[in-house]
Amino acid sequence: MEEISYAVISDIHGNSLALEAVLEDIEKKTVKNIFNLGDTFYGPLDPSGTAGLILQYKMVSILGNQDRILLQNSNKPSNNPTLNYTISSLDSKTFDWLALLTDTKNIDNKFFLCHGTIEKDDAYLLEKVTANGVVLKSADELIEEIKSVESDIIFCGHSHSRRVMQLPNGKLIVNPGSVGLPAYTDDLPYFHCMESGSPHASYCLIKLNERGCKIEQIIIPYNFEKAVEQALKNKRPDWAQWLRTGRG
Repeated sequence: MEEISYAVISDIHGNSLALEAVLEDIEKKTVKNIFNLGDTFYGPLDPSGTAGLILQYKMVSILGNQDRILLQNSNKPSNNPTLNYTISSLDSKTFDWLALLTDTKNIDNKFFLCHGTIEKDDAYLLEKVTANGVVLKSADELIEEIKSVESDIIFCGHSHSRRVMQLPNGKLIVNPGSVGLPAYTDDLPYFHCMESGSPHASYCLIKLNERGCKIEQIIIPYNFEKAVEQALKNKRPDWAQWLRTGRG
């Protein structure tokens, strides 16, 4: 069996600088197959520049929860300045592209792509948020949650956390981390921080051959201070801290 490589990216969040660095690395590795797990444009950075890059590449993409929110509010006024900024930065061609995407995708019963869980784009697949912090779900919980998926390899995003989990039933779940936002905080269902501890961009490379699959979680440096400047210009000091430190 000839070895076949796939690159998996997720949670770009309009960070064109990080995306450019990741795509350059993918090109250097001569990887032709790219999966994009969504949350592509939303953020106080460079949605337009991100769209310019994404639409140049042939890749399999799905919707993230923030992509869905962009579509739902594309013609509505909002009291969210970052949402308004993102929507105003994107042209009709980009919204047409988003409108064609699905929430999940099954690739030849080999790979299953989702942004959050199998059913919800705004929930974590591998993690659960408790009053005492974020913990990994048990193998039994995950086996039950993905029982409808035939594919052996499941790619998920949303948590921005690089993870590889092998389940006792042979299923493999991989989160490639975030290309463009290495940390964030959220209030629901309890206040929690998702942190990579690094300002660098993340993506995943998976290679299939006769021995099985080899997975590489890849960290790519880029000029994150320029992204920090964009966040500060758009009055998001919280994003500036997340981008600079990878800490919530």
